[in-house]
Amino acid sequence: MEFKSLKNIESSFRQIRLFGIIVVSLCAVVAISAVCVSLNFAEKQREKIYVLDNGKSLMLALSQDMEQNRPAEAREHVRRFHELFFTLSPEKSAIENNIDRALTLADRSAYNYYSDYVEKGYYNRIIAGNINQVLQVDSVVCDFNNYPYTAKTYARQMIIRQSNVTERSLVTSCRLSNTTRSDDNPNGFMIEGLTILENRDIITTKR
Repeated sequence: MEFKSLKNIESSFRQIRLFGIIVVSLCAVVAISAVCVSLNFAEKQREKIYVLDNGKSLMLALSQDMEQNRPAEAREHVRRFHELFFTLSPEKSAIENNIDRALTLADRSAYNYYSDYVEKGYYNRIIAGNINQVLQVDSVVCDFNNYPYTAKTYARQMIIRQSNVTERSLVTSCRLSNTTRSDDNPNGFMIEGLTILENRDIITTKR
């Protein structure tokens, strides 16, 4: 009887051990499945962005490959720099604010032009003469076949005085290199080797 009792105890222990192995295996399968499903869900969520429409409605948009937007971002970067750098009002703080923001988008080549204008008293004449200078970019032509990219900008300057308005032609060239995105540089480009190719009067009209 004792032998049979021991045999039953051993059999029960084996059953409990088998049951324990099965339970642990099922738990492991459930845990691994949960992790895989969570990672897959998180990856899909990363492919979506949420956009607020005037702070009211919430729209869902699928994010696109960043490289698809680079040409448009490059042109916008160049356009924004020129608007900030060449649009001037007869107020010192406004000029300094625009120039500071523009210089974060370009290398020292832009600063060299700024320093040259300062030495020649260009900004002082803008302030003293109560002159407004407005830039309108007509087009930005970029070449993305080689890196760093090249860009050529065609724009018009309107020099607005009390007595007349002078329209000037402005053509510049530069290179574009990738850099870290930031609040001051949301497109992630840096303008290098800025060169003013043309800046001449077209027509002067009396007011």
